[in-house]
Amino acid sequence: MSLSVYEIEEGAKLAPRFDLHEFLPCITMDHASGEILMLGYMSPEALQMTIKTRKATYYSRSRKKIWVKGETSGLTQHVEEIMIDDDQDCILLKVKVDGGASCHVGYRSCFYRKLKPGSGDDLEFTIKEKVFDPVKVYGPGAATH
Repeated sequence: MSLSVYEIEEGAKLAPRFDLHEFLPCITMDHASGEILMLGYMSPEALQMTIKTRKATYYSRSRKKIWVKGETSGLTQHVEEIMIDDDQDCILLKVKVDGGASCHVGYRSCFYRKLKPGSGDDLEFTIKEKVFDPVKVYGPGAATH
């Protein structure tokens, strides 16, 4: 069923517009603080699982499979709200996180560095300490996937 631009942008029905590879970008933020935790991608199945279970479920493009955040690490993202942007091609999840971290390299947020002011390519850390040791959680080589 094809929807009009008006129905997509102003309508009251979820009609996600996945890209050519069947992915939908998903921004994940802490429900209480508003802090951006990560950017992931959802396939149609991952989105349906997220809606049904209220646990953030993504599609790993590198591993080519669906994964529930926290399955291995215990850092489960419990979905409080699901929002979609105006043209329904991006999801925003507002979550509560078990364990206080969402980044697979151990930081609270995947956005733990910023471009150093006045630099074209130098980064500085905005989060100094890791919440967990990824090697203990995922094993050797974990932070390189």
